[in-house]
Amino acid sequence: MKETILKVTDPCKKLEFDLSKPLEIEVGCGSGGFLARRAAANPDCEFLGIERMLGRVRSFAHKCQKAHLSNIAVLRLEALYTFHYLLPEHHARKVYVFFPDPWPKKKHHSHRLFGPLFLAALWKRLEIGGRIEFATDHREYFETVEECFSGNEKFRRVEPMARPEEVWTEFERDFRSKGMPIYSAAWEALAGDDKALEPLKIPPEAEPREGVKRRYIAFDIAESQEAENISKGEC
Repeated sequence: MKETILKVTDPCKKLEFDLSKPLEIEVGCGSGGFLARRAAANPDCEFLGIERMLGRVRSFAHKCQKAHLSNIAVLRLEALYTFHYLLPEHHARKVYVFFPDPWPKKKHHSHRLFGPLFLAALWKRLEIGGRIEFATDHREYFETVEECFSGNEKFRRVEPMARPEEVWTEFERDFRSKGMPIYSAAWEALAGDDKALEPLKIPPEAEPREGVKRRYIAFDIAESQEAENISKGEC
């Protein structure tokens, strides 16, 4: 990886990584404090942050460039789409999802990251024995994620990583300063049926239309025709 901010010009083409090196990914990496520390401590590993907010992406890039880190990059794209289409198969050794938006209102639960589609894509990208580390301050969401993994035979629960204060994310520092409880868990990818992922489908109400800006489409860098191809499963 040479560019700190990755640019996707073809939404159907996988990102390029050095497959001779391990890969670690953080979903919702914020301004990159946690992942930048990981990258500095592990120069022989590649790191990818996924973040939707432009200000955080720019802050992430500035932090990494200032520290002269060449083994880390950030991608401004939806996590589900990235995992489903853009990552190499069974290559990531660690995936971190710390304090994702819990979408607490019931009517918004469909926007949550964890679900059958994400777990299928997550397993496809993790190496066998690779791990996902999860933390949240939201108890109900934590229990929902626990239930989601407990019904999936391709994962088994393991002890979560130790996270001393020096590796806390910006979100964790804020939550702990307010005395909020933190819930953590980790799961390991097991061997299983390695079938192809089904194409993602965009619901009609989320399909891009001329002159209309949609918030929840799978990606925001493609032209209308490319988005139509994705919705038809042509990627």
